[in-house]
Amino acid sequence: MTEPADAVAGAVVVMTTVADRGDADRIAGALVEARLAACVQCLTGVRSTYRWAGRVEQAEECLLLVKTAADRADAVATWLRAQHPYELPEILVVEARGGLSGYLEWVHRETRPL
Repeated sequence: MTEPADAVAGAVVVMTTVADRGDADRIAGALVEARLAACVQCLTGVRSTYRWAGRVEQAEECLLLVKTAADRADAVATWLRAQHPYELPEILVVEARGGLSGYLEWVHRETRPL
């Protein structure tokens, strides 16, 4: 059962990809430790096809799903831009339009500075 996201603080999912599990674990741990993210999920084995420098490329990547409060999205994006190993990282912010209020409250609570 979902409840309106506006019933509690809004949440977003920030998506980014990295080349390997080492980078994924480093980024995930740092984001959670800094309280920029409540949770980061890593999906391995993602096959990306994209155009880069005039050529069509394919690569195996890890997709990171960063769960954070909506008001922390800019801070997450800024951190990712500074710390990401890619020259031009994917940083997409997707609004959560609903969800279990207890989970959304947890996301908000876990992304507040102590």
